Amino acid sequence: MTAKRIAATSIATAALWLAGCSSTVNYYGDRPSQVDNPYLGTTDGPRAQNVILFIGDGMGISTITAARIYAGQKQGQTGEEYVLPFENFDNVALVKTYNVNAQVPDSAGTATAMHSGSKTNIGMLGVGAAATRGSCADALANPLPLLGEEVKERGLALGIVSTARITHATPASVYARSADRNWEDSAAIPDEEAALGCSDIAAQLVAADWDVALGGGVAPFFGRELGGRREQGDANLPADWVRRTGGTYVTNNAELNAAPMDAPVLGLFTPSHMTFTAQREEGSTEPTLTDMTQQAIARLSSDPDGFYLMVEAGRIDHGHHAGQAGLALEDTVEFARAIQYAIDNTDPSETLIMVTADHSHVFTIAGYPRRGNDILGLVVPPSGDISNTEEPTPANDGRPYTTLGYANGPGSIAGEAERPTPDTGVEARQQSTVPLYSETHAGEDVALYAQGPGAEEARGVIEQNVIYDIIRKAFGWD
Repeated sequence: MTAKRIAATSIATAALWLAGCSSTVNYYGDRPSQVDNPYLGTTDGPRAQNVILFIGDGMGISTITAARIYAGQKQGQTGEEYVLPFENFDNVALVKTYNVNAQVPDSAGTATAMHSGSKTNIGMLGVGAAATRGSCADALANPLPLLGEEVKERGLALGIVSTARITHATPASVYARSADRNWEDSAAIPDEEAALGCSDIAAQLVAADWDVALGGGVAPFFGRELGGRREQGDANLPADWVRRTGGTYVTNNAELNAAPMDAPVLGLFTPSHMTFTAQREEGSTEPTLTDMTQQAIARLSSDPDGFYLMVEAGRIDHGHHAGQAGLALEDTVEFARAIQYAIDNTDPSETLIMVTADHSHVFTIAGYPRRGNDILGLVVPPSGDISNTEEPTPANDGRPYTTLGYANGPGSIAGEAERPTPDTGVEARQQSTVPLYSETHAGEDVALYAQGPGAEEARGVIEQNVIYDIIRKAFGWD
């Protein structure tokens, strides 16, 4: 921004967080050293003025493949040959996503790795692996560095954008430390833990220093009459933030577009997560992910010292958890639009753009469907195949099945006497094998795509916390 703003922070709170800082370095709870990262070179070479990290929550390789086909088919192509914008980047790596105590991770542990340089336990934000989840005392004793804090300390602008609640795990990893990712508002913290001095994630957001924060999740910022906070009555964190910073609080796209460009902006557009792209109604007042990305880049670019921006497509993950692949793919296509906007509206010689996922899902593309088969539809065999049929391929029970499916989740057919013909379409629930109320994450590597200064470090197979090192090296920080 043109005018630097130093947020007023609590010295007592800062002292609590900093008291437990450790200089030990390794992959398992503390910052990795250069020795731990054989791929990372010296800080010589072109430096980035700006870094944008795009995180597709749950966007594993199979999601990228399906979204590529889906996006192509929406444009009248067969789809398989289509190319998503970030697939044109020259630099690609595979990223290991495990948490310190979990083979299959969650978003808190993975996002913490990317924004602190340290892997940690499942369910914790900005807190080292020596802590126990849910222990305020442990959290205060084991703080990790936060990239968002360092960005502001070094005089750069900071932006956070998400289609999930802005207090959800991935966006919160930029600015918050919490013994439990679920401590989004004060009512979520047990009384005995709150008494030890731990602050909820919403309160940490309004106390932190940043320039743009846009997403869903109004409820954690207001008292019980309007939201979910422990405080009764008129608790209003956005109003407190406006008084402290002189910034603008907005609740719809028109207000966002009208907000002054030379002051910070906080946008909370929905009570909880933002609406799935596929379920947005005509005339919606919510900004799209591309709208929010456009606003963030325009506002942050005015800072001559550069900026860091994290953009999360949070609802890809939620579509998968519901077993509704179409919802996940529509949000992935919107994610690609936002990335294309960033590519078109930044200088590749000064802006490092990285695209990755925090984790994958148990999402499959299966059967032997013909080229160009509706990616959301039933498996129809290749034309000219020995079966020589235009009818869907039957499973052993004589029923057709979808190309897309899940290894577990709410679409399970277990226990059904006779499996009905599966639904298809963007809001359909795909079939799954293991019956669970919510489909789970998966543990395989995810991809990292990069272009711009420092992008050459995206190569090989890397630990997820090395993404933090790549960002710092691109900025030229020791």
